[in-house]
Amino acid sequence: MVTMTLLFSSLLFSCFLHYHNLLHHKAKEKKLYFGTQIMSSDSFLPLPENPIIVGFGGVGVDFLAAVPSFPKPDAKIRTTEFKIQGGGNTGNAMTCAARLGLKPRVSNDAPGRALLEELQAEGVDTSFFVVSQEGTSPFSYIIIDSQTKTRTCIFTAGYPPMVPDDLPLANLLSALDGARVVYFDARMPDSALVIAQEAFRQNISILIDAERPREGLNDLLNLADYVVCSEKFPQAWTEASSISRALVSIILRLPRLKFVIATLGKDGCIMLEKCVDDEGSNLEEMDVESCLISLKGKIDDSTAMPTCLVSSITKFRGEGMGSVCGRLYFGTSEKIPPSELVDTTGAGDAFVGALLYAICANLSPEKMLPFASYVAAAKCRALGARSGLPYRTNPLLSRALNWSSKSSA
Repeated sequence: MVTMTLLFSSLLFSCFLHYHNLLHHKAKEKKLYFGTQIMSSDSFLPLPENPIIVGFGGVGVDFLAAVPSFPKPDAKIRTTEFKIQGGGNTGNAMTCAARLGLKPRVSNDAPGRALLEELQAEGVDTSFFVVSQEGTSPFSYIIIDSQTKTRTCIFTAGYPPMVPDDLPLANLLSALDGARVVYFDARMPDSALVIAQEAFRQNISILIDAERPREGLNDLLNLADYVVCSEKFPQAWTEASSISRALVSIILRLPRLKFVIATLGKDGCIMLEKCVDDEGSNLEEMDVESCLISLKGKIDDSTAMPTCLVSSITKFRGEGMGSVCGRLYFGTSEKIPPSELVDTTGAGDAFVGALLYAICANLSPEKMLPFASYVAAAKCRALGARSGLPYRTNPLLSRALNWSSKSSA
């Protein structure tokens, strides 16, 4: 079951997702995965002890059009493939998490009904959805260039936006009951902040997806335990001279953070984890950029699957803001053959969905980063943000947890 807040009628989908694992496998899960027949539940992805997560943020409709190449101005071209599918950062990330076995908790127009049915098919409990009987649903036109393997998104916002009064306190408390993590994509900041403050009071971990600077984002970040951000966000938010140095600045500015991750697309990801200084502050300070260069020098280019390289506990210098004791991780991405790469739409959401699973399952970063990269790569092999998301019954997922990581001294 999943809890979502969804405003729609022509429908604005703001979602409050509380996902619950499907107790019975759907027929579409019982199939061949990369030529491997599922034999027994022993090969399934393990279920975390506490798999309940809550998500709040955007859900909408994606109109996906694959074309041979991006059209020139005033041109007329034909699609090679077309699909209408649910989208939005939160909707995608929660769908991914539900398929991995977490327990996440929406009409009057056709797009709204279709989104509702799609979420229900993934095991979404719609008990906490807020439905607006007037307005328009957010939607995106997404053009997938089959030649350059890129996608262009044209977004139209929905109306009206959700406001805090749309969610009664009793419903909020019920939605958060027993949750391990609450996820926010930083949309609808006023409502998000009310939910985050209650999660904070209940000592529920908070993960923020920082795609770009937004109104109200800083208030959410101050409550965050984990931050996952796009490649451009760290420097835009901190004005640091590099991404790795920006991550140090983020940790220093947000003392509650346990880790911050910057996703780099096909170039992998960088993670900075805060650690306890057991050396009594006797650790030698180091420039984090130099450490990152050292880690990258250890990459095995012959390996197609995702790997993780990690530094020892180090005191990393900030740019004029002191230093932080932590470990730096560099995660490589899977090298997808060009013939298998279909669409990168929602790859970051898949990565986040896998991180939510990893947090609930208490995975180490050395296992978490390659696993999340594998899930994101699986998504890229199909059109749309959700079609390629793997189910926990895929035996290759459990193998992904056992890929070895490399450590530098």
